[in-house]
Amino acid sequence: MSAGMLPAPTGPASTSSLPTDRQVVLRAEGLSKCFGGLKAVNDVSFSVYAGEILAVIGPNGAGKTTLLNLLSGVHRPSAGRLSLLGRDVTQSGMEARCHAGLGRAFQIVRPFGEMTVRENVTVGALFGKPGMRLPQARELAHSLLERTGLSAHAERPAHELTLLQDKRMEVARALATQPQVLLLDEVMAGLRPAEAQEAMALVRSVRESGVSVLFIEHIMPVVRDLADRVVVMDQGQVMAEGTYREVTANPLVVAAYLGSEPELGSGPVEAGQVRA
Repeated sequence: MSAGMLPAPTGPASTSSLPTDRQVVLRAEGLSKCFGGLKAVNDVSFSVYAGEILAVIGPNGAGKTTLLNLLSGVHRPSAGRLSLLGRDVTQSGMEARCHAGLGRAFQIVRPFGEMTVRENVTVGALFGKPGMRLPQARELAHSLLERTGLSAHAERPAHELTLLQDKRMEVARALATQPQVLLLDEVMAGLRPAEAQEAMALVRSVRESGVSVLFIEHIMPVVRDLADRVVVMDQGQVMAEGTYREVTANPLVVAAYLGSEPELGSGPVEAGQVRA
């Protein structure tokens, strides 16, 4: 993210929108992944609840992206179990998980550059729910372009978009698969502070539409303002879990990830100042 200041927070993300029954929509139980002799993810367990925005943070090499790859089906776990909406998807591939209600937006956007923005999002719709026909996919793409602020760019080739527009299109493509749980991999990376605020508003609108969100992020003001709960990873394991205030007050988290940064939750933080 470019140097600059994010506006002062309006306070920690509210959990008032979370349902009282706390329905689990995604559950990881003892997930592990080994690459040769390296255990990149080691016995990781956590849950994502309906209507929740959950952040996963930690230093470089903590295993965050490997975890996201395990959740989305890029990798199969060496051990453990994953359930999505009560269904065991541990051995399911990416397509099956997508059809079951899991969407993902990637940090590095790779659109079909010569296709229009509308066509890119339409492809996402066709890939999502089985049985989607082209007229329905086009209608869904139209509504998502409006929702993500891309309607004015619908007929532009995707390669002409700015970085912020690229990231909006990536989210629109993921939403076109009609997920109930959306995985976001550092969607704020490379954005200016004002652009990050726009991206955060988009993520909140996703949650308000009934989609639960799990996101990886290094920019701590974004985590502070957006997440209902935070999972902290280090060396492939979960070292802490709780609200932003709770995890940033944890001495183990401070020592492993945050260093000596004071009062992380009390005001604006220099963009890029607290990163891994």
